[in-house]
Amino acid sequence: MRLIPEDKSDDRSRLTNDRAHAQSQAGTNSDPLIDATFLEEEEIQAKVREMGRLITRDYDGKNLLLLSILKGAVYFMTDLARSIDLPLAMVFLAISSYQEDQGKTGSRAVRFLKDADAPMEGKDVLIVEDIIDTGLTLHYIRRNLSLRSPRSLEVCTLLDRPHRRLVDIPVRYQGFTVPDDFFVGYGFDHRQRYRNLPYLAYVNA
Repeated sequence: MRLIPEDKSDDRSRLTNDRAHAQSQAGTNSDPLIDATFLEEEEIQAKVREMGRLITRDYDGKNLLLLSILKGAVYFMTDLARSIDLPLAMVFLAISSYQEDQGKTGSRAVRFLKDADAPMEGKDVLIVEDIIDTGLTLHYIRRNLSLRSPRSLEVCTLLDRPHRRLVDIPVRYQGFTVPDDFFVGYGFDHRQRYRNLPYLAYVNA
């Protein structure tokens, strides 16, 4: 069952707070990078709980293994795991993205910097992403993991930009469909900062 994303257009004005509010919560009152809030902490947590309930229902009686990619999805992964009322295991991957490789070597290969430290054979693996954009990196990861003989392999993402897909990615659980803006907070960073914000804020260009 696919989680239908909410249409946020009608209440965008409610979500858009003034910059001073976002900056004060960030603890950076003079920081020009932080713009208006895109998603409040309460909205994010409500969506995570909703997704957790669906996963609890769908994976009842199964051998659930949550797999996430460091570092951005860590906050979503831990909150989602606490919202799933089932026994589960968690593993993490670390990769160099195809964009980074392209800039350094001219190739589009994805390189594993840290592999999963648990076997996947016979497991019901759920890949937990913070955001899916073109889908190129995730496509490579899914293809690699499928060779490890999991019983099932599905995808869950907090944020999604399906209009930017370059490859077909089946997404079973989808939180919010988002525009092409850059965000910080809730795992999203700018030069490794602001991941710890409990909400999502726009970034000033």
